[in-house]
Order: sequence, then structure tokens, then C-alpha cells
Amino acid sequence: MKFSNAVVKYRVPILIVTLVLMVPALLGMIGTRINYDMLDYLPSDMETVIGQEELMNEFGKGAFSFIVMEDMPGKDIAALAEEIKGIEHVDTVLCYESLADLSIPKEMLPDKIYSAFNNGNATMMAVFFDSGTSEDVTMDAIRNVRAAAGKQAFVSGMSALVTDLKDLCEKEEPIYVGIAVALACLAMMLFLDSWLVPFVFLASIGMMILLNLGTNYFMGEISYITKALSAVLQLAVTMDYSIFLWHSYNEKLTTIDDHKEAMAEAIHETLTSVLGSSVTTIAGFIALCFMSFTLGADLGIVMAKGVLLGVIGCVTVLPALILLLDKPLQAAKHRSLIPDMSGLAKGITKVFPVFIAVFAILLFPAYYGYSKTNDEVYYDLGECLPEDIDYVIANSKLRDNFDIASTHMLLVDSDISAKNVRSMMNEMEKVDGVKYVLGLESVVGPLVPEEVIPDRLKETLISNKWELVLVNSEYKVASDAVNKQLDELNVILKKYDEGGMLIGEAPCTKDMIETTGHDFKVVSAVSILAIFVIIAVVEKSISLPFILIAVIELATFINLGLPHYFGQSLPFIAPICISTIQLGATVDYAILMTTRYKSERIGGADKHSAVMTALATSIPSIIVSGMGLFAATFGVAVYSDIDIISSMCMLMARGAVISMVCVIFILPALLMLCDALIRHTTLGMSGISADSTHRNSGKLLHSH
Repeated sequence: MKFSNAVVKYRVPILIVTLVLMVPALLGMIGTRINYDMLDYLPSDMETVIGQEELMNEFGKGAFSFIVMEDMPGKDIAALAEEIKGIEHVDTVLCYESLADLSIPKEMLPDKIYSAFNNGNATMMAVFFDSGTSEDVTMDAIRNVRAAAGKQAFVSGMSALVTDLKDLCEKEEPIYVGIAVALACLAMMLFLDSWLVPFVFLASIGMMILLNLGTNYFMGEISYITKALSAVLQLAVTMDYSIFLWHSYNEKLTTIDDHKEAMAEAIHETLTSVLGSSVTTIAGFIALCFMSFTLGADLGIVMAKGVLLGVIGCVTVLPALILLLDKPLQAAKHRSLIPDMSGLAKGITKVFPVFIAVFAILLFPAYYGYSKTNDEVYYDLGECLPEDIDYVIANSKLRDNFDIASTHMLLVDSDISAKNVRSMMNEMEKVDGVKYVLGLESVVGPLVPEEVIPDRLKETLISNKWELVLVNSEYKVASDAVNKQLDELNVILKKYDEGGMLIGEAPCTKDMIETTGHDFKVVSAVSILAIFVIIAVVEKSISLPFILIAVIELATFINLGLPHYFGQSLPFIAPICISTIQLGATVDYAILMTTRYKSERIGGADKHSAVMTALATSIPSIIVSGMGLFAATFGVAVYSDIDIISSMCMLMARGAVISMVCVIFILPALLMLCDALIRHTTLGMSGISADSTHRNSGKLLHSH
């Protein structure tokens, strides 16, 4: 109680300190760099990642783009190439005009070179940048290239993707945070007993969200997914804690006249309950840190920090605000729209065998759909963008005009003879789906001796250590066909050069597929194990963790199984994150009901009465909590044009409702069925008889 009394006593200084902290938090949020490149999160020891670093170190080249020009005369293309060369951070521009301009007569160049850069009314140029794919300066360079190229030219490549993604995120973010806040506020106004208290909750939670975003500064940078989801998730998850404090405070006011004393009691009670509740949510987020694909750690750390700050805000800033605004808050109270749930609870417990049957019937199809959804995810990051965005249009132009869907790069030891490199390139061109292979040897031939090749072209393609070779493919990034092609190309490469490296968007994405496939199993196992241990400790039981996790896992299987039955494909990161987030965030509903069931049973109630009372008292809190999470995420899911954000928010919104339904209908049935097992495997319950006489447990409290 010392802490609770101190919060009440120093409520004004707490608010002043928090408001002062908002200034550095805002500066920290503005100063935190946002990373829009998913491939940046691959483990640093992978060959594709090492190869990208070698490309930068040896050639001074990082990002790479193709520009497709339609209906542009040759002299204009040559002028555009010169203009693009002058743009800051553009390292090299390769096009047919620039090759033919290198004092080599056009007729001496192989036909393959001409057809590589020209097709009908379309011409193509390759642009290398001296900065990384997702660096801010590269994105600025992409914008400048687009401005120079005009409407007749289309810029493709990963840097174009991250530029469009950044612009779209920055446009959408303020709107969907506003939508989340408005819908969460509406849900609370409907389901709580005051018109004014939702705004107080939002003020308190908003300050903690800003603190969380501000302290991300110390991480250096965060992913755009983390930034987009963290505010919405923190709002949705920590709203519960605010509701608990408000309910507890109003309950104390019925027996304690002094508002300050009532608040001190409420803080003490809330702290005890919320700590237990928040630990499962934090454990779910921490489990994401076990991913070798480091986006998991990025999201996990920020969200775990957000929940922790949410708990701190709930027992410090929120009580201070409530006491400060106590009179208007009490004046704005109204009757809750949620009716008494005793009748529903009685009906559910009466027909509990029906819900046992529902549980058994749903389990297999839900798990089958869930396992299939994991196999049907997509990894092509371009698919998360709307079809009318510049990057997607440019990729379509590249595919339609030149039959190029992806470009790989080879780093081959520069000491290998030209004859062997030419032989390797010829073998690679026979691999299914390879459009053509371009290197210095493509230009050098019987008509063009190496001596006449200008140094500028040699420096572009050869360093002291490596020769750079481009492989253009007809197969899309992340497709099974391109992954098979990459395996075959790698075999040929290693035959000629064991230390050679195959790099680019498609090889990096292939590594991402293999990495995240393994991560999914690890994260699921870690989150289930951690939450199992927490429930076992909180409930002092061996059997209850199995029962509670079974209910939430069924809800997760249903949620993640539906996309398979609906024929939807999810972005690859969604199932990994959602399986953990849904378990961590909604298992609280089950813990709430189970804790009340245990206390009723220990107090002498028979199993039927204990389950009925636990259900009747828990339903209002579960509905408010579930609908809060639904409201905060559903609006974002409907609004966002970025499929990763939209899909994850839709899964969270749907997951909240499914978990809510499963806990209300299936958990009571399992508690009834397993009552004997629970009594014999739970500390403090072994002496309870099967048919304890129900004592009068007082009026049912709508406690959280």
C-alpha cells in the first residue's frame, strides 16, 4: 500500500513530470529512423547479406534499379542517362546508348546486347546507386530519378518499393491512428458506465504510447511494421488495465467515502491483478525475440516495452487524472449497456456438453486450415502494395516489355579466366526461366577485343576482387520457380567458383522464406511454453495451463485457418506474429474467468454454481476487453492500403472476437468437464469435494 498511497499523495507532481517527459519523448520519436526494407532483418551471417556488403565495399554499389522508357527517341534516352548520372548517389547508368557511345561501333556489339536494352517502343536502362537499398539518401535519389525521367519512364527495384512504401505509410499513419482512437473511444463509451472516462483513458494511454515511441530512439531504428502496429496494439492491449482500475475505484467508492483512500485501495488491487495479466502479454511479445529474422525482436522489444509502460501509466498517471477530474467523471456516469449476464451464464453451463462437442468438432478443421495457411503465405513484398502505385506499375512494364520479373547478381572471382566465365554464363542461360546473363564477357567477343573496352565500363563490372554479372529472370521473386532456378544457378556458380556469391532481391527473399519457416515453429513453441509456465505459477496448477491454452489455441487455429478456407494469402510475417500476439493478449480472458471459478470452488460452491458465477461476473469484462481490441484494430484493417498492416490488424480484430467467444462458451464447458482433474492437480483445491454446497457468495460483481 506504500506505493498506492504515494501515487495518491504525489498525483500532481506525477502529472507534471509526465507532461515534461512528453517533450523529449516527442523529439525521440521524430529522431527514430524508420526502416522500410524487410530484407534488412536477415541474419548477418547469410551469404546473400555478406554478398550485398561485398558489392558495396568492392564496387561502391548498393541499390539497383531498372528504368523502362516508352516511346522515347534515342537522343532523349542518351540525354536522360546523362541527367540521371548527375543525380546525387547515382553511381552508374548502363543502357544501350551508353555502351554504344563508348567508342565501340554499334554494329560490333552482339545482338543480345541490343535486345537486352530494347524491345519495340520500349528501352531499358540499369541504374546502380552508391548507397544501400533503403537508405534515406537512396530514397531521395529514387524521387529525383523519377522527377528527371518524367511520365514516360518507370522505375523498378527494391529501392523504388521502399520509397513508395514509406510515402504511403507516412500518408496513412496519422489517419489510421485517428481511426483506432475514435473507434476505441466509441467502444468504451458504449460499454463503460461514463461518457467522459474514455477520453481520460486515451489521454493516459496516449502519453505512454508517446513515451514508448520516444524511447525507441535508443534502438537506433525500428521497422515500419513496428511503428504502424505498436501504437494501435499498445492502445488495444493496455486499455484493459485502465478499465480494471476504473471498475475497482468505483467499487471501492461504495464502501469508502474518502475518494483518495478509495483510489489508493484501487491502485493496490489493480497492481496485483494487472501485473499477472500483463506478464502473459509481455511473454508473448518477448517470444518474438527468439526469431532469427530480427524483425521479430524489433516488434517484440517495442511491444513488450509498450505493455510495461502501459502498466506503469495505469497505476500512476491514470489515477492522478481520475482524481483531478473526479467530479465531472462522476457526473458523466451512465448505466452500462451490458445487461446482467446471470441468465446467459446459467444457459451456457446447463448445456455444457454441447460446447464440449463443438470444441471437439472444430479442432481438426481449424488446425488443418491453420497448417495450410502457413504454407500459403506470400513473401513478395511488392504484393503488399496497391496495384496503382508507381513501383507495381514499373514492375508490370518491365515484365510486359522485357519479360523480366526479377534480377539476380553474381559476384565471381575476378581471377577466373574470361573463357571460364563465358562458359559459366552460357550454362546459366540454359537454366529454365533465365532470360539472359550480362557481364563484361557479353560485350567482349570476336569483334570486340578487351583492349578497346573503356576503363569506365571495366570499373563498373570488375573490381580487384570480383567480377559483377547480371542474371535476368522471367520468374517472379518468392515464387517456387525462381527458388528452384536459384538452386540451379548456385550449383553452376560453385562449380566455377566455390567462393562466388549469388545476391539480389530473389536470393535474399529465398533466405527469408527458409529463415521464417524455422522461426514460426520456434516462436510458437517458446510463447506456449512461457505462457504455460506463467499460468501454472499464477493458478498454482498443472492442469489449468493445458485447458486455458487449448481454448486460446483453438481460437488462434480458427482465426489463422479461415484464410485457407476463404482462399486468401497472407503476408509471411502475419501468422508468426498473430499466433503469439493473440495467445498473449487474449489468454487474460481465460485467466480472469478461471481465477474466479477457483475462488468460488475454494469458497464452497459446487462446480456448476462456481462456473456459473465465474462466467456471469467475467462476461462484461471480457466483452469490454475483446471489443476494445477489436475496435482499435478493425478500422485500421479496413482503411490501410498496405496489405501487411491491413492483414495483421484484421487478424487481431477477428482474433479478439473469436477468443472472446471461445472463452465465454467453451472454457466453462471444459471447466465443468475437468473439474475433478483440476481439483486434484491444483494447490489448495485437493480437499474440495465434488458436490460442495454453494454458499451465498454475495452479489455478483462486474470485476475484471
